[in-house]
Amino acid sequence: MCYGYGPSRRSLLAAGLGLGAAAVAAASPAVAAATPPHHSGKERIPRDQISIQLWTVRDDLAKNYDATLAYLAQTGYPKVEIALGYFGRTARQLRAFLDGLGIRASSSHDGLTADQAGLDTKIDNALTLGQSFMVVPYLNSTSLDEWKAWAERMNVEARAARSAGLRYGYHNHAHEFTTDLGGGRTPWDVLTSELDPHLVHLEIDIYWAVTGGVGRGAADPVRFALDVIRRAPQRVLQFHVKDRHLDGDMADLGTGTIDFRRIFDKHRVKEYIVENDTPDVTPRQTAEVGYRYLRKLKF
Repeated sequence: MCYGYGPSRRSLLAAGLGLGAAAVAAASPAVAAATPPHHSGKERIPRDQISIQLWTVRDDLAKNYDATLAYLAQTGYPKVEIALGYFGRTARQLRAFLDGLGIRASSSHDGLTADQAGLDTKIDNALTLGQSFMVVPYLNSTSLDEWKAWAERMNVEARAARSAGLRYGYHNHAHEFTTDLGGGRTPWDVLTSELDPHLVHLEIDIYWAVTGGVGRGAADPVRFALDVIRRAPQRVLQFHVKDRHLDGDMADLGTGTIDFRRIFDKHRVKEYIVENDTPDVTPRQTAEVGYRYLRKLKF
């Protein structure tokens, strides 16, 4: 996604996005990607709260699933968020493979199920893998009624997940904040009013929340993202930590403009999940840069 911003406008744009000088410096290719600028903070993200969304390395997974997961474990990731299925394994077989690598599937992206049998299978697989979370990754419609129906179904699934000891969440993109369903009401308005806050949590994708702020014309898109987190009745338990170039494209962590410290200072979560749908160089480098960045970040 590109908004046509030119690199000669970095300082002006960063000021308009509420990003600050450190983010402008980080946007330069000359800056080491995984080295956050100096900060007086003393807290670091605990290693056991760092994960990666496997969609980031989907091309490598398609070529050699086993070697890619082994690389993530060697890089230092203690856990992953499952996407794209199990690549020919059953949930039990995949659990055994991951256990052998010393890595855990703590979360997964799964679509809504059509019936009880499908829901039972989804929950059984999550339990077999040892997950704590299961997350709906994407819904999109311009119909108010359809969003309401989806929210109702998520509440049903979340109740079953909770009974099984799992947390059930929803992952945002930008369109939830920018689609007008009539009368200025957005999908995000529907979700946050209809999803049971006792059953459903939010997995906030920081890149997409910031991009939603840009789409809404927010003077400070990072503040927009913080307001999204603060105002939601649902708890925010997971972050997708995805950076953003000044031209709007996704960026490897530390090479873009999002001030993650500003967000992490205000809200802590149980999982910080590295993601980049469009790796800047290679998927493996994106994974390594993201892990190093989060391990070094102080706030």
